[in-house]
Amino acid sequence: MIPNIKAPEVVQSIQWKEDHLRIIDQTYLPRREFFLDIFEVGRVWEAIRALRVRGAPAIGIAAAYGVYLGVKDLPEDDMQPFHIDVEGICEYLATARPTAINLTWALDRAARLAREMENEPVAKVKEALLELAKSIHEEDKRICADIGKIGQELIPDVAGILTHCNTGSLATGQYGTALSVIYHAHLGKKNILVWVDETRPLLQGSRLTAWELEKTGVPHRLITDSMAAWVMKEKGVDLVVVGTDRVARNGDTANKIGTYGLAILARHHGIPFYVAAPVSSIDFNVASGKEIPIEERDASEVRAIGKQQVAPAETPVYNPAFDVTPHKLITAFITEKGVVKPDFEKNLEKIRPRQD
Repeated sequence: MIPNIKAPEVVQSIQWKEDHLRIIDQTYLPRREFFLDIFEVGRVWEAIRALRVRGAPAIGIAAAYGVYLGVKDLPEDDMQPFHIDVEGICEYLATARPTAINLTWALDRAARLAREMENEPVAKVKEALLELAKSIHEEDKRICADIGKIGQELIPDVAGILTHCNTGSLATGQYGTALSVIYHAHLGKKNILVWVDETRPLLQGSRLTAWELEKTGVPHRLITDSMAAWVMKEKGVDLVVVGTDRVARNGDTANKIGTYGLAILARHHGIPFYVAAPVSSIDFNVASGKEIPIEERDASEVRAIGKQQVAPAETPVYNPAFDVTPHKLITAFITEKGVVKPDFEKNLEKIRPRQD
């Protein structure tokens, strides 16, 4: 049973405003809280690609609204070209980032809805696509709240928690995944201290997670990624909780680069390693982490911190945005359907959504 805990007040990073999408442009944080208004599908693609909106659930929500923005001005007098355009828009948005399963999950829902309404008037299909995006958004808020309420029960009354990247309201419809667990533990009067990995190369921990925790009043301390092992040994870390961009059906988990190393460190120090994940992040079509595509990003992200160059301009760079943590290093998944423990292949299958 999900405990009855009042949801915390957190930021709204994605909003629908009558005829357009409004997001917090995360590339400006933490220096400036800048809201970006988006009126057309190409800007949605660019916002996802440029990390103006990021985090698997938030990417899925933005893409769903992007489909509507792509179709809202299309002619309504001929259904066949319209449905071809819907498929093309979904395929286009899917190219923005390859690793987060929520992106293709949301787009598949939009494309399927349009196909199911192929004999309906175009105007009605457009309206239905907007309502789908709104429902995905509201659904994610409920899911993230449930993840937080369920997950906080795993946290001791006094606890040091280490987290990586950003998994809060900036990465989701609201509340977050791993940060939702932290928010709800704090709201439940648990005495927690959050150790925040800076998360190089783009510093989502220091720029975004520390910003969110400061706004919500959760006690925290920022560390560089290379300090995690020493903090685990010397400072009383009781658990690690992270989010995910895609989970294979055997439990292998793709998340922000550096997560795999934390899982190894946690195992060495005997610390539980939890992954907070909505069921939509589980890709049951992928057998293991070997099949998850890993996005590689521009070398400039590593050669510089912000606009400050920190390496010679032509230094060769390898810049994977994600790594894959083997399921054997994961203690449990925290989902909106409950806590899932090993055997993951068997137990994740139990919460698999059934298609009608």
